[in-house]
Amino acid sequence: MTTFEVRDMTCGHCVSTITRAVTAVDEDAKVTVDLSRHLVTVESAKADAESLGQAIAQAGYTPVRMRQEPVSTAQPAADARGGCGSGCGCS
Repeated sequence: MTTFEVRDMTCGHCVSTITRAVTAVDEDAKVTVDLSRHLVTVESAKADAESLGQAIAQAGYTPVRMRQEPVSTAQPAADARGGCGSGCGCS
């Protein structure tokens, strides 16, 4: 999964244009858009992030690839005071 911030994507027409550009590279790609946050997320088995970004750029937009943080299910370690260390007030 690759996510781009596309600040110059401002309306439904932009969403359609970007979606068409991405699916021209991979017709089976799943494109999810959060217009309010200017985010385009693409799940593609055929195209890499560089190809997807180039397609968006060629459509007239300025994609910036977002760094993907690894998903962790680990709980915060307890600190010496007995709480979780997150500042939530537990002890």
